[in-house]
Amino acid sequence: MTFSDAIRSFEIHMRAERNLSPHTRRGYLTDVRQLAAFLGGRVEPAQVTATQVRGFLAGLHARRHPATLGRKLAALRSFFRWLRCEGACDLDPTDGIPCPRTPKRLPNPLPVDDCVALVERDRRRRRPRGRSAAREHRSVQGALRDRALAELLYGAGLRVGELAALDVRDMDLHRGDVRVVGKGGKERVVPLPAATRRALEAYLEARRRPGLLAEPLFTSLRPHAEGPRRLGVRDVRRIVASRARGAGVVDRVHPHRLRHSYATHLLDMGADLREIQELLGHASLSTTEKYTAVSADRIMEVYDRAHPRARSGADGKQKSKKRASEGR
Repeated sequence: MTFSDAIRSFEIHMRAERNLSPHTRRGYLTDVRQLAAFLGGRVEPAQVTATQVRGFLAGLHARRHPATLGRKLAALRSFFRWLRCEGACDLDPTDGIPCPRTPKRLPNPLPVDDCVALVERDRRRRRPRGRSAAREHRSVQGALRDRALAELLYGAGLRVGELAALDVRDMDLHRGDVRVVGKGGKERVVPLPAATRRALEAYLEARRRPGLLAEPLFTSLRPHAEGPRRLGVRDVRRIVASRARGAGVVDRVHPHRLRHSYATHLLDMGADLREIQELLGHASLSTTEKYTAVSADRIMEVYDRAHPRARSGADGKQKSKKRASEGR
């Protein structure tokens, strides 16, 4: 079996049997194709050795993050284990290759004031002279769309891919929730804050027409012959970054940072960790527990900044160090 044949069959396996998301399938196939290109088409998958896999990963080590290398190793493991189950190879060349250590990074949420400024930022300006009514209408719709998009990211803590995949029918504004399809095709229902509901109602009211329920929730402003064009992940990131700049937020802002902010602010306000896990769609509680460390650090910062004994203790330490240095 050649690499081309194996990759085609592997894609069918991931889609039909494992029900992996399009994003995961695309990433895994890219990683396997990169290995095939590295080998130069000289060998078939059944002939690949552990030394060749190690050489492929070592060549990427200097210019790739450890997390990326870990993802590539996971993709190759999945590929060769599937080949073994299919009887297409006798040995798994990824056996015994350790996963690269990745440094633990805590989420970096935005302050509440920055989140509020970002979602409430209104980009509408006074209508310039000479602007057509159609362009003005698109400008108004764009402002409503971008506000609803930002409110939904922060108000429901959605992943950017989950938000981009939403259709209008997934929203139930009367009940106040949204049906989300997360990783692995798992569905969850997330409640919507009142401000998010109002922003979505205003946006959908401006788009009201027959057949709206079947359309994507967030679409391009420019008309297309084949119908509304769904916004992609890059479009959403661009809109969020633009709103952050317009709101005066100096830090780099991306959709996943709003998700981190959503979870951290819920925890700060007393939400239970299990509840946050359900809202975020995490399969494991250990994934959600990272937000407790963030909240603990924030509590210590507030304590050190605000409590008089904490300040006096810090001042006392500085004075002791100064006296000790002068004594020397």
